[in-house]
Amino acid sequence: MKRLVEVRRKEGESVESLLRRFTKRVQQSGVLLRAKRARFYEPPKTKREVRQDALRRREIRQRKDYLRKIGKLEETTVRGGRRRPLPRIPTRP
Repeated sequence: MKRLVEVRRKEGESVESLLRRFTKRVQQSGVLLRAKRARFYEPPKTKREVRQDALRRREIRQRKDYLRKIGKLEETTVRGGRRRPLPRIPTRP
């Protein structure tokens, strides 16, 4: 069994300080990450799904490159922070 996070109160330490130390220890131990992974478990993808996803990403990348070359899609620069969404890509007829 996994070891539990344990924090003992120091002499003269406030409850807020104790709680802050406990929260920090829990985050550092990865207990929350493991719990979230277990809660939102996704079964591993099959080879077929992985291949289809790769082909889909490749097609999207090629479409974006084509639209950039013909000037219908502007280049976006990412300098930290959030990424701005690209305009919707029209599908070829």
